[in-house]
Amino acid sequence: MLATHTKDRERMRIHHLTRRHARSGLLAGLLAAASVLAVGVTVAQPGTAEAAASLKSLADAKGRDIGFALDPNRLSEGPYKQIADAEFNLVVAENAMKWDATEPNPNQFTFGQGDAVVNYAASGGKKVYGHTLVWHNQMPNWTANLSGPDLLAAMKNHIAKVAGHFKGKIFAWDVVNEAFADGGSGGRRDSILQQRIGNSWIEEAFRAARAADPGAKLCINDYSTDGINAKSTAIYNLVRDFKARGVPIDCVGFQAHLIIGQVPGDMQANLQRFADLGVDVRVTELDIRMSTPANATKLATQAADYKKVVNICLAVARCGGVTVWGITDKYSWIPGVFPGEGAALIWDENYAPKPAYQAVADALGSGPTPVPTTPVPTTPVPTTPVPTTPTPTGNCTVTYVPNSWGNGFTAEIRIRNDGPNAINSWSFGFYFPAGQQVTNAWNATVTQSGTQVNARNMSYNGALSVGGTVSFGFQGTHTGSNPSPTSFTFNGSVCRNG
Repeated sequence: MLATHTKDRERMRIHHLTRRHARSGLLAGLLAAASVLAVGVTVAQPGTAEAAASLKSLADAKGRDIGFALDPNRLSEGPYKQIADAEFNLVVAENAMKWDATEPNPNQFTFGQGDAVVNYAASGGKKVYGHTLVWHNQMPNWTANLSGPDLLAAMKNHIAKVAGHFKGKIFAWDVVNEAFADGGSGGRRDSILQQRIGNSWIEEAFRAARAADPGAKLCINDYSTDGINAKSTAIYNLVRDFKARGVPIDCVGFQAHLIIGQVPGDMQANLQRFADLGVDVRVTELDIRMSTPANATKLATQAADYKKVVNICLAVARCGGVTVWGITDKYSWIPGVFPGEGAALIWDENYAPKPAYQAVADALGSGPTPVPTTPVPTTPVPTTPVPTTPTPTGNCTVTYVPNSWGNGFTAEIRIRNDGPNAINSWSFGFYFPAGQQVTNAWNATVTQSGTQVNARNMSYNGALSVGGTVSFGFQGTHTGSNPSPTSFTFNGSVCRNG
C-alpha cells in the first residue's frame, strides 16, 4: 500500500480494535448498491462454488493455503459458516488469541474463544495459523505500568503459556506483529515494548516461542511491507541478521491491506528476496478496498488486483498461501477506520460472491471443465422422450449452485462469457427436470412456462466483456426432489457446465 499516507496508516492502527466488534447490519445500507453492481446474489443463503471448484479444493490442488480470519461467534450465522466450511483450508483467529483476549489479568489465562477457533478448524480438517503472541496494540491494561524487566518477564510468560496451550494444534504463529515504524525511516516502532525492553525484545519473543512450541513455524508480520521500501527492507535486514545468528525465525507475513489499483509492481520481487533468505512467506491479511459506493469498474479492478496477489504468491515457491481478512463486507473493519471506503472482501455484505471471487478461483487454477460424453442408448425405451442435451459450443460456461431446504430452495447461476466478443445484453434459458417453480428472482428478469425458465439481464448488468462473469439468482419451490438443470443456453449458445 505504497500510496497510502502516513496519517491514514496511523488511522489503520485502530483496525484490530475496530474489528473486534461485530458490526452486523451497519454496512447493509452503505453497500446495497455495490451488491447490485457486483451482479451477485442477494439472498439469505450464500452462493459458494460447487465442491470441485471451491477455493479450498483449488488451493489444495496447488499445495497452498487459502485462509480467512475467523470470529467464532459468527459461526452461528448460517451463510457465514457455509462459506467458511466450503471455501477455506486455513483459519486464523481474528482476535481470540491476542494478549488481552487470553490473559486479561496477570497470569490468569482464558482460552475459550481460542479453543473454539481450533476446534472449528479441527472439525473441518483446516489448518490453524496463530495470531498473534506479541503486539503493541490490544495488550491488557495491567501491562501499562510494568518496568522493563517486569514487562520482559510478563511477555515471555505470556508466550510460554499461550503457545504452550496450543502446542501441536497450530502450525505457525505470528510471534511479533507490526514492530516497525511507518514512513521512510525503517526504524523500530516506538511502542511500550521497544521503549522499556529495548531492541532485544523481538529476539526474546522468538526465542521464547521456540521454547514453548518447537514444532510451530515462527513468523514476523507487518503492513505496508508488500513492496520493496524502507519498512520492508528493515524487516529484511532483521530476518537476515536472525538467520545469521541462529535466532529462530521461519516465515514472514505480508498483511496486504491494499487499495484498488495499487498492488505494488515489485511485490513478487519483494517476497522472493525474503524467500531467498531461507524463510517462508505468506500473504496474511489480504483485503483490497475502494471508495464507496462500488461500481462495475471498481469491482473489475478489485478482481484483477486479487488475481495479481494470488498469482504473485503462486509464483514464489516458498509462499505458503493467501489469507483474506474476513469473509464478507458485512463485517469488514475498513469502513470504521476509513470513512467512505470499503467493499474490500470477496463476498459482499449479503454474502454474494463478487467478481473478485472468480478472479481468485481463476488464479488458483479454475477453468472450464470438459463435459464427459454420455453414449446414446441404441435400444428404444418406451417412455416419454426426455429432452436431449445439446453439445456445448464453447462460448459460455455456467455454474449452477442450489441450496435446498424442506420444499424450498435458492439457486445462484454464474455465467462466464467464453466467446470471442463482448456483449451488451443477454438472455438465458434452461428447463427444470422435476417441475420446480420459481417464486422470485434478483439481478435478472425471470419468467417460467411449464418446465422452461428464461432470464434476461437488468439495465445494469447487460454488458459482459470477454472472460467476464455475470450472476443472478432466484428462490423457488419443489415437491421433495430438486435435481439441478443440466443444459443451459446463453444468447443462443449452449454452455458448458462449470
